[in-house]
Amino acid sequence: MSDPKAEPKSNAAEADAGAPPVPARPVPEAPRRHLRIIPFLITLVAVAIAVPLGLAMWRTYMGTPWTRDGTVRVYVVTMAAEISGRIVELPVQDNQFVHKGDLLMVIEPTNYKIAVDLAQAAVEQADANAQNAAREAKRRARLSTLEVTVEEQQSYAATATAAAAQYQQALANLEQAKVNLERTRILSPVNGWVTNLRAQLGDYVNVGQNEIAVVDADSFWVDGYFEESNLASIREGDPARIKLMGYSQIVTGHVGSVARAINVPNAQPDQAGLASVNPIFTWVRLAQRIPVRIEIDHVPEGVRLVAGMTATVEIEPRPRTPAP
Repeated sequence: MSDPKAEPKSNAAEADAGAPPVPARPVPEAPRRHLRIIPFLITLVAVAIAVPLGLAMWRTYMGTPWTRDGTVRVYVVTMAAEISGRIVELPVQDNQFVHKGDLLMVIEPTNYKIAVDLAQAAVEQADANAQNAAREAKRRARLSTLEVTVEEQQSYAATATAAAAQYQQALANLEQAKVNLERTRILSPVNGWVTNLRAQLGDYVNVGQNEIAVVDADSFWVDGYFEESNLASIREGDPARIKLMGYSQIVTGHVGSVARAINVPNAQPDQAGLASVNPIFTWVRLAQRIPVRIEIDHVPEGVRLVAGMTATVEIEPRPRTPAP
């Protein structure tokens, strides 16, 4: 016999098997929308940051002219021997700092001291001759034409004039001898550093031969080569910041002047005197670079200026007052 209680369960199972499947619950769309908005928000934030930074860089580049093409410059005083002789004293060394008036070199002075003594003796002799000739001419001038002829008076007067001229010439020779003696001692004309010293004790120097050079410590400046498109915002007196390669400190200065001419290859004349014009034309035209002289106002402690160093120059234009 079958169990009457089991029939309802089997019927219920058959009924459940034949029923349609229950659909799954849909996934909410909100998280997916959030995921799609995130890249858009990131893009907006990046654009919002990039635009002000780009404008700031543009204002800095265009409103504050700067260049990496800068060079430290200096004046170098080169001294050549004005007399010839052997070097008997050389109290300086290469790269030594010297003050204005310090002794740099001594050339053998013996011959020049003798020349001064000879010139002094010549002056005394010429002075005696001139005084004697003047007295004779004066005596002849007091006599009448019955005692002396006019021609003789004129002759004695000319002799006295010539003797006076010889005396003046002897004085000039004495002064020249003294100057040559002074030139045996070469002194520093500026404060600075002895550079590239090649002279040695005992060397023989000739007139006009360069023997010693001194870097003028008070003449350093910086040449900044700016593109011509930046010249409109550069004026004399504008403050400048100088960054030397190898130093983190900033050297301050100001615009001293702007060069008024650069070399133009097309303006060079040929053998016939005509301008040599390059027939090649490029579509990309580079801006010319114009030298701007930067006078140095302050050098931080620890910074050593050397002519030829590379520098980055940034100019801060001052506010312009409108013309009336």
